[in-house]
Amino acid sequence: MALLITGGTVIDPGTGRRGAFDVLVVDGRVVEVAEPGQISAAAERLDASGCWVVPGLIDMHVHLREPGYEYKETIATGAAAAVAGGFTAVACMANTNPVNDSGAVTQYVLERAQAAGLARVYPIGALSVGLRGERLAEIGEMREAGIVAVSDDGRPVVDSALMRRALEYSAMFNLPVVAHEEDPALADGGVMHEGPTSFRLGLKGVPAAAEEIMVARDIALLERAGGRLHIAHVSTAGSVSLIRNAKARGLPVTAEVTPHHFTLTDEAVGTYDSNAKMNPPLRSAADVQAVIEGLRDGVIDVIASDHAPHHRDEKDVEFESAAHGVVGLETALPLALRLTREAGVPVETVIRAMTTEPARILGLPGGSLAPGAVADITVIDPERQWQVEPEQFRSKARNTPFGGWKMTGAAVATIVAGRIVWRANGTRQPNRRKRGTNR
Repeated sequence: MALLITGGTVIDPGTGRRGAFDVLVVDGRVVEVAEPGQISAAAERLDASGCWVVPGLIDMHVHLREPGYEYKETIATGAAAAVAGGFTAVACMANTNPVNDSGAVTQYVLERAQAAGLARVYPIGALSVGLRGERLAEIGEMREAGIVAVSDDGRPVVDSALMRRALEYSAMFNLPVVAHEEDPALADGGVMHEGPTSFRLGLKGVPAAAEEIMVARDIALLERAGGRLHIAHVSTAGSVSLIRNAKARGLPVTAEVTPHHFTLTDEAVGTYDSNAKMNPPLRSAADVQAVIEGLRDGVIDVIASDHAPHHRDEKDVEFESAAHGVVGLETALPLALRLTREAGVPVETVIRAMTTEPARILGLPGGSLAPGAVADITVIDPERQWQVEPEQFRSKARNTPFGGWKMTGAAVATIVAGRIVWRANGTRQPNRRKRGTNR
């Protein structure tokens, strides 16, 4: 099967290529990238005029809820949301029921993803058995089954000795440890960021130090134990500073930020809006600026959605009782593109943080349009105007603080292994050519 993508602007941070190029895909691989009109091939054609052609977006932090919580999301509905948002691949966390702490659950996730036939799904295995933080899970068994990292995300690893062993043991399998950084004693009972807004609303706050103390601890452990540390959903200026210093010392630490943490402040809680309740919480304007600067200068490597679907009944309750988390797969891209217009973050930086870097950190195929690379490709219309309508989400969940927002920029075609798995309404249909004809 051959596909020729024509008329678009290729932006490929992996090769440094940016400009008007056509891309030829054959049998699921990129075969040629050439100036317009230079490729003569019998192929289905996709007109990308006015659009960017980029490596397939990769979200390295999502919650797909299956097995066990299918009323919130399934692997199939999560994958459908992913491709609608332009993501060709996602890495899913282990906090399912049963927990993904064994090869059997890992294999189940992979089988369900294959049956869905949409985005690639890469399981992240539990760091500890049952996410209980007491003893290491069977990391080797899960690695053999197909995990790409280990994490107890949703729960911090409080036991420092256990985190040290996780770093040491995961290094044997070249797996990163993805850390949810939170001191539970400091965060205990907190439902939003500790600051003037929490005081005004009368809500117990979570201080920035609850995150920063654990970031500092894990960097210290990394320095002594080795391995690879990836810090999830960075939300504070202090965390950015700690990661910057660790990288300056040459430590193998990487980090991610979510669109909600670089777009919203704690003031979004407003009149107790439970859709603005998440963990870590939305922080201050100074923290937002710090994470944007960290992304701009490479301290923060990745933009990840932390897609966390919940049933309506878990959010439509009083703020203190509401579940943490927001859905993000279908809004991550346009929110990231806002950084290029409103914060001056280079387009290449944003695309790299959503393609090349997550592929590098997790050791995944993709992240490049170089000849020979897997043909996972996202076509983006950077000027497409649309409004967020949660009831139209492909995800089962509707828990978003961005409902009603007007967005600029969207994926208009998502291609996985050379196959168009999703196309926006109103985009041009591919022009199918008979074999043996030329351009």
